[in-house]
Amino acid sequence: MERASTSPLSVVPNDLEPYWMPFTANRAFKARPRLVARAKDMHYFTPDGRKLLDGAAGLWCTNAGHNRHTIVKAIQAQAAELDYAPAFQFSHPKAFELASRVAALAPGDLDHVFFCNSGSEAVDTALKIALAFHNVRGNASRVRLIGRERGYHGVGFGGVAVGGIVSNRKQFGALLAGVDHLSSTYNRAEQAFTIGEPEWGGHLADELDRLVALHDASTIAAVIVEPVAASTGVLPPPKGYLQKLRAICDRHGILLIFDEVITGFGRMGYAFAAERYGVVPDMITFAKGITSGSVPMGGVLVRKHIYDAFMKGPEHVIELFHGYTYSAHPLACAAGLATLDLYRDENLFERARKLEAPWAQAAMSLKGLPNVLDIRPVGLTVGIDLASKPDAVGKRGYAALEASYYDHDLMLRAVGDTLALSPPLIVSESQIGEIFDKVGKIIKQVA
Repeated sequence: MERASTSPLSVVPNDLEPYWMPFTANRAFKARPRLVARAKDMHYFTPDGRKLLDGAAGLWCTNAGHNRHTIVKAIQAQAAELDYAPAFQFSHPKAFELASRVAALAPGDLDHVFFCNSGSEAVDTALKIALAFHNVRGNASRVRLIGRERGYHGVGFGGVAVGGIVSNRKQFGALLAGVDHLSSTYNRAEQAFTIGEPEWGGHLADELDRLVALHDASTIAAVIVEPVAASTGVLPPPKGYLQKLRAICDRHGILLIFDEVITGFGRMGYAFAAERYGVVPDMITFAKGITSGSVPMGGVLVRKHIYDAFMKGPEHVIELFHGYTYSAHPLACAAGLATLDLYRDENLFERARKLEAPWAQAAMSLKGLPNVLDIRPVGLTVGIDLASKPDAVGKRGYAALEASYYDHDLMLRAVGDTLALSPPLIVSESQIGEIFDKVGKIIKQVA
């Protein structure tokens, strides 16, 4: 592809072929690319200067908006002061400061933080901690992991194994042994067009008792669920479901892990969805919103008794043989601290709670449009199911993705034939109206 100009907004790659894009239809994209060149606050800008309203917070991650000055300034200053510090046997002050700040936001005694670089790494870290925890306590038989159908837990072997999205699993063989799954909590016939948490489905948590009876509790290490299953199309938990899971896990000595990579840092109106639902899990995985997407970072919040179980034996011996070269990277820590300051100073979690009702009302205004089968708003996110074309599942969703970018100057997510929206928490009520006005036009266009 020939360069059209050298101005900052018009420079495009001269060859699209070398980059193998993740979770992307590469041939379709390279035939008609959807490129962005810069971003600010609620908008992306294309290389030719078009302004796109970001209805997806990038990839569920830019919760504080794009290119916020204080975050940019913090990253620049940190790069000039300390570019990297070794993560093994050494560290730097901001790692401890950020861990303290994150722990202070978490409910209960989730007061220790293990840093990594992504949600996928956070999930694999949490699963390994769960297995090692039982091992150091003399319960080495507890090796089984329980996930949930339609769950998404990243792309590591552990995360894919406990995940329950078929297309993410089928290419990769057996994955990990000893994994089982709870049923999905979604039932359209019982839950369609519910705002927030549906009344039907709390009883599905009782399936965990069935799995305990099948495998015996002495073999089960942990259960991992998303409080709201987001990447599969936004599935809010039925009322009472998460509380029941907590009670069953407590009864059988099983660790409960909440994957809050998407729901953390304000998306559900609180620092963590665990607070919204009044449940204290044993671990919380996080990423995305910790730096508002500006620098890759993730982590695992761990309850005190889990951390303490490892702090035995000679003090000079490593307690957990796990970690990453870039754990608590200085630039990520600086970005995280600046992002948490923005969340606090601008009351963005509280703001999200106040916007939840007008967001849901605007989303539900699309009910009755052609091919709309369900709308599921919860927090500042929503899943909109469109009917699949008879001969091509996912084609209507892909057409909507293209139409949003090329025809309506909107950024959204398409998950098969489900449209998912999750704007930055700085979205205004007028921008909420603009988002759903555009989505309505897109749905009609792809009918």
